[in-house]
Amino acid sequence: MTATDRSLELINTAAQAAADKLAHDVIAYDVSDVLSITDAFLLASAPNDRQVKAIVDEIEERLQKELGVKPVRREGDREARWVLLDYVDIVVHVQHSEERVFYALERLWKDCPELELPADAKATRGKAKEHAELQAEEAAAEPGGEW
Repeated sequence: MTATDRSLELINTAAQAAADKLAHDVIAYDVSDVLSITDAFLLASAPNDRQVKAIVDEIEERLQKELGVKPVRREGDREARWVLLDYVDIVVHVQHSEERVFYALERLWKDCPELELPADAKATRGKAKEHAELQAEEAAAEPGGEW
């Protein structure tokens, strides 16, 4: 079984929304062969809680406005470290960069086929690493900031 056309439409819209809000490392997996509860997972991350919330809000707004869907469940909103949006056909995970590294959902789903995403979403790959390196350089450049 593969992800339905509707699931792919939801994934692509959500991925574009995440990319538009400068999400890092947007990736999607077709989990329909291993899970019966959903077709696909979308993963995205951001370097701070505020940006996580902005990405989640944009995904929700875009899916509502363009495709007329609302999540049946939204979890993790209070802390904004890992927010889960469950649309039944797809599940969106937006994580703080630290949680993304720690939980490494990509390792869990690496055997599932990766879904093709819009060019803007694919261009986010490696952004978390770039951001972390830039922060380390800035910290080292500050007086007394050497690690």
